[in-house]
Amino acid sequence: MIELRNVSKTYDTGKVKVPALRDVSLTINEGEFVAIMGHSGSGKSTLLNILGFLDKPDSGEFTLCGNDITGLKDDDLSMLRNYVAGFVFQQFHLLPRMTALKNAELPLIYAGRRLIGDAASSKISAVGLSQREMHYPNELSGGEQQRIAIARSLVNDPLVILADEPTGNLDTKSEAEIIAILKKLHGEGKTIILVTHENEVAAHAERIIRMRDGRIIADERKAKRRAGRATERKLSLEQLLSEKHSTPGRAEFADYLRQAMSSIVTHKMRSFLSMLGILIGVAAVISMLALGEGAKKSITTSLSSLGSNLLTVMPGSHRQGGVALQAGQVTRLTLQDEKALSRINGVRRISASVYGRVQAVYNNKNWNTQVQGAGVDFAQMRAAEPIAGRFFSDDELRSRKKVALVGATIVRELFGSADPVGKTIKLNRINFTVIGVLPVKGAQMFRDQDDIVVIPVTTAMYRLLGREYVDFIDVEVESQVEIDQVMNSIKAEIMREHHLSAGGEETFEVRDMSEIRDMLTATTRTMSMLLGIVAAISLVVGGIGIMNIMLVSVKERVKEIGLRKAIGARKRDIRLQFLIESALLTFSGGLAGIVIGSVISILISVLAKWSVAVMPAAIILSSLFSILIGVFFGLWPAIQASRLSPIEALRYE
Repeated sequence: MIELRNVSKTYDTGKVKVPALRDVSLTINEGEFVAIMGHSGSGKSTLLNILGFLDKPDSGEFTLCGNDITGLKDDDLSMLRNYVAGFVFQQFHLLPRMTALKNAELPLIYAGRRLIGDAASSKISAVGLSQREMHYPNELSGGEQQRIAIARSLVNDPLVILADEPTGNLDTKSEAEIIAILKKLHGEGKTIILVTHENEVAAHAERIIRMRDGRIIADERKAKRRAGRATERKLSLEQLLSEKHSTPGRAEFADYLRQAMSSIVTHKMRSFLSMLGILIGVAAVISMLALGEGAKKSITTSLSSLGSNLLTVMPGSHRQGGVALQAGQVTRLTLQDEKALSRINGVRRISASVYGRVQAVYNNKNWNTQVQGAGVDFAQMRAAEPIAGRFFSDDELRSRKKVALVGATIVRELFGSADPVGKTIKLNRINFTVIGVLPVKGAQMFRDQDDIVVIPVTTAMYRLLGREYVDFIDVEVESQVEIDQVMNSIKAEIMREHHLSAGGEETFEVRDMSEIRDMLTATTRTMSMLLGIVAAISLVVGGIGIMNIMLVSVKERVKEIGLRKAIGARKRDIRLQFLIESALLTFSGGLAGIVIGSVISILISVLAKWSVAVMPAAIILSSLFSILIGVFFGLWPAIQASRLSPIEALRYE
């Protein structure tokens, strides 16, 4: 069944080369019970590791059931360890965070047969521990732990059982129990290869191989070899080797997820510290993007009051080039200018406006506020359609009626919870009837846009403020493409109305409000991008923390990795396990960060009175990004773990 021909193995420690096996040739037939004996350093453990596919010889040939497996790759050897060899270690190597049953199931996971039924449970019953299968290793005695390890080695019905000093750490009673189990398995036809330095243990074997200085010095047979099933096994082994990368050996994703969750729960503090960086990063992303989106919506709301395709005609600056202009050098705009500009082609609506400060009084309450006189098109141009009542009409504008619309701040300060429509207020001791309530627009920079009273421009000029000129004229253009043409026409019309000569354009200005809107929108977009970049940097920093923790985790779990590879885990299986664990850590941190980021956003909105908006897109983006961070920064630790040699990992201290 197993044949070694001229096998040698030398370990290079960096300073000196130590020969462990020297030109060893050996044949083991199916059904034999073989004991390998020798002093420490004789090479017996190295021989067992090569026979169990845990190590590779430097030279020589290794034949298994007629198949030359000398040049097989690591993943192929992992499959042989899973199906052909069942290892029993002196140190037991049971995973402490798993129950006895889960430990016994491990080889089934890497065989893709975890749901095979009660295979693990039946093997535990076979070693007499059915009542202890739900206990953890620290709740079991040494003998019981070794019996669970034997059940684990049997769960895939391997061709050969390899036991490395299985009784070395046990008392006399437990030793007798383990030997009895091995003899029973041998009686059932199992091939047993046992490494021991105790003559009492070796006496139970049919064949004893003695080693010294890496060579076989004696091979004693005490009984006639049993007839085996080599032909049957050879055929099944050839089939296995021809399907190297088929279903056997693939661990199920659900099993890895379960193991990753178990690892995270077991190491709570380490897991929390790992999640903390991602949590802070995702919370920063959510809150920063919420602030940016809130600012964007706030500016959008404010800009809506500017209207669309809007031009504003204003008197020129009183200073040019640091020199004060004389009063006659500044063009004063009038209602006649408004009438003239309304006749220009491409003008949809127009509204002249004046501003002033007034004292508003209602019953025993008074409030200093701003009053704006406007035209009838003001409501549609500046998104100021009243939410209660109505806007004033052309007749009321022409007849200079004393009617007013009030903002939300005026309503709160003067009327409280009462309906202001129909009430009479005094503006600078002049009675005005409230006919409507303006929509809420919020604060813009340091100005409260709702602290305003809007009245007809004619009433403001001639009855309240005593003005002959308007402060500015808003002109709404039919379409965006006509803005430049209309702007030039406005300039020409103003110069004609005011008899201005060349250079007279300096005494007034025409502002394109859409340019201001685009500039503010671009500024907001840039601000949101910068906030997102700052938050993304936080995520990257958290990812680096994840990588550090996972590298530490690899160092802490070297023996666990060695065990998993010894029972059949391939490189891909180890990589997948660590990647899932890393992604689960970052995803959990991301979910917590989403909750905390949303709470922070709400607190900012409530306490600082800032506008915030938590976007579903930001939540989805943060979740995906946190998983990608986990995969990206967990990849290197996963690769490091998968590259570990099973025998070196098992020996790691």
